[in-house]
Amino acid sequence: MKHVWPDKAQCVVVLTFDVDGISGALNRNPDARKFPSLISMREYGPNVAAPRILSLLNEYDIPASFYIPGYIAETHVSLVEDILKQGHEVAHHGYMHEPPATLDPSEEERILDHGSAILQKISGEKPQGYRSPSWELSEHSLGLLASRGFLYDSSLMGNDIPYVLEVNGKSLIELPIHWELDDAPYFAYVPSEGRRIVQASPEHVYQVWASAFEGMYHYGRSFVLTMHPWISGRPGRLRMIERLIRYIREFPNVKFMRAVDLAVHWSSRDSK
Repeated sequence: MKHVWPDKAQCVVVLTFDVDGISGALNRNPDARKFPSLISMREYGPNVAAPRILSLLNEYDIPASFYIPGYIAETHVSLVEDILKQGHEVAHHGYMHEPPATLDPSEEERILDHGSAILQKISGEKPQGYRSPSWELSEHSLGLLASRGFLYDSSLMGNDIPYVLEVNGKSLIELPIHWELDDAPYFAYVPSEGRRIVQASPEHVYQVWASAFEGMYHYGRSFVLTMHPWISGRPGRLRMIERLIRYIREFPNVKFMRAVDLAVHWSSRDSK
């Protein structure tokens, strides 16, 4: 596939960060606040890791997309403002990290609108992008997104380039993701939530992600990486991500983009 990307790039790279903070823990267990260690580990994301990530992105002049639950946005307004000031995208990620597949239609609709209202109040603009918490959409999700005028979703795995979903007579761009390119399966050790995986070394994850990028570059696809500040913002892991950025930059004709800009490009391309 030649020259489908802006500036005739061979491959586009989209760095994305799901700023879940404590929302994921509280959604799983409303009594999670009784576990100080768990809460502190989660709060490390927006409080410590996210500013560190912003500094790294600024150093390499890379635009990125941040998916932020409404609860985290309203309790960390200054962080959201800093993300926007640096030119990054802020997109929808539920309110309390509720997977839509666990909600009834009226709950899903209410949470979608509530999260949008919070992000709009802080940013002055309606979010254009959505990513489902836990990547678990319901059968109603795409219709709700289309009816609210969202430009894109980033929760499905049906391709490794963007594709167009026709939903109730409206078009929605899908920016596909995959578990291979998510930090949680490698690093998310959370005993209080029953998540007792053997944590991978940053070196192993670097090799997996570098190999995945090489494949995407070879085939001219889109490399969409999903990270969580509370997970990948730890110093050793963030150094690995910096190393990956430097490696990707060794390849000619690679373009780093925000998810929303890729969706706009794909939408305009599809309409021609």
